[in-house]
Amino acid sequence: MKKIVSVLLIVILAFCGCSSKTSKESAVEKYGSDTLKFYVWGEYIGVDTISNFEKEYGVNVIMEYFDSNEMMYTKLQSGDAYDVLVPSDYMIERLIKEDMLQKLDLSLIPNISELADGVKNLAFDPNNEYSVPYFWGSVGIVYNHNNVPKDEIEQKGYSILRDTKYSGKIYMYDSERDSFMVALKSLGYSMNTDDEKEINEAYEWLVELNNTMSPVYVTDEVIDNMANGLMDMAVVYSGDAAYILSENEDMSYCVPKEGTNIWVDSMVIPKNAENPKLAHEFINYILTYDASYDNTETVGYASTNGDVLSDMSGEGGDYENNEAYLPRSNYESDEVFNDNEFLRQKLSELWIKVKASK
Repeated sequence: MKKIVSVLLIVILAFCGCSSKTSKESAVEKYGSDTLKFYVWGEYIGVDTISNFEKEYGVNVIMEYFDSNEMMYTKLQSGDAYDVLVPSDYMIERLIKEDMLQKLDLSLIPNISELADGVKNLAFDPNNEYSVPYFWGSVGIVYNHNNVPKDEIEQKGYSILRDTKYSGKIYMYDSERDSFMVALKSLGYSMNTDDEKEINEAYEWLVELNNTMSPVYVTDEVIDNMANGLMDMAVVYSGDAAYILSENEDMSYCVPKEGTNIWVDSMVIPKNAENPKLAHEFINYILTYDASYDNTETVGYASTNGDVLSDMSGEGGDYENNEAYLPRSNYESDEVFNDNEFLRQKLSELWIKVKASK
């Protein structure tokens, strides 16, 4: 009897796969490695996204975080190797120019067909040869509609930020690119201009704002502060605005008529990536409905998966009637930042002077 039980146990173990390769061995055989290095913005991934990927594919994901595109660029230049990065549009353009990215094998990323229309054929990588959109959004103004009338902000646009009746009651995002975008758009110029006369006009516009409005310059703290109603207005990214609106019913969101920055953060594979096969698998996985849903539900920025974007913003969705969640598409005055080294350096110099002008 014991002999029969032993034989049965051996058969059962064989069928259970106990004598077959482990998931780690299978991953190494399929991808060449069971470890993926992922370099991404802080707090920019779903609660279960990474753990689900690790379980499904038998791999380990090492995540590191950056807080600016420039920080990420410096790490790459120093020779640090990552398998997947999530830089912004203008930085992707720069990385392509400097031959720092691998071309993607789109046959390994079939879920690219799930992309929303608003993130297809973007100017910095029109054929998705190097990048696949991850999150997207706009820059606009969150405002307390009890204190700032909707028709007034829609009529005045960015110039409302210099209306002295709101002096001491506004937050400006501490970013030269976004602040100069506001000024340039208010003046009717492109945010990608390299015309020094236009740039100087924008500088004077921001100096006047600084001197007459006493703005508070902030970064991530603007989210909780506006959710708690500490100011009347704030220049913010749309994903942060979506959260603020969900937390405080007195807040509304306006993307001014003069146009704005429509930004796109995308997944890319660096030239020195050690595990490009696994990187392709990861990018394809992020585009799935479940992973995209988890990402956008956790982070609040607009999904690049068309079905998730529709479900989240539609009837019964988490962001139904949330005017900050769904980015504006095909608006003539909206732009994506270009990689322009002259403009970048010029704005960096002038931004220091703006904040020191009072």
